[in-house]
Amino acid sequence: MARMHARRKGKSGSKKPASKVPPKWVEKSPEEVEKLVVELAKKGYSTAMIGLILRDQYGIPDVRAITGKKILTILKEHNLAPPLPEDLANLIRKAVRVRRHLERNKKDMHNKVALQRIESKIKRLVKYYRREGVLPPDWRYSPDKAAILVKR
Repeated sequence: MARMHARRKGKSGSKKPASKVPPKWVEKSPEEVEKLVVELAKKGYSTAMIGLILRDQYGIPDVRAITGKKILTILKEHNLAPPLPEDLANLIRKAVRVRRHLERNKKDMHNKVALQRIESKIKRLVKYYRREGVLPPDWRYSPDKAAILVKR
């Protein structure tokens, strides 16, 4: 079946490592990996970027397999977790960019539809995160305040 918001089929190309046990060739201890995660978070990297940097530069295939904790859990323990979930923040940034584009290009109907799609994704994610307790029950997405939420 085709995707809801894209004209393509198929699954994501990204796959997690098959084994939940850390490989023997990883030389870092769980404490060192946790220290690296905190260090990278203090530099301002997102959780996804931290995972990529650890994989590509430090040869750590899976933080959870080594430390037993997810990157976000480590950040929460050290009070470095972002106020909004990363996927929601990225969608809000995208909506702000499209809205800014539409202010300059009022007749761009394709991007008006794209903005509606993006905002419907945001509303579905907000509904999910409220249900799971990640966001407070009274949290609302407002296009007017969106730029303030994800200042960048």
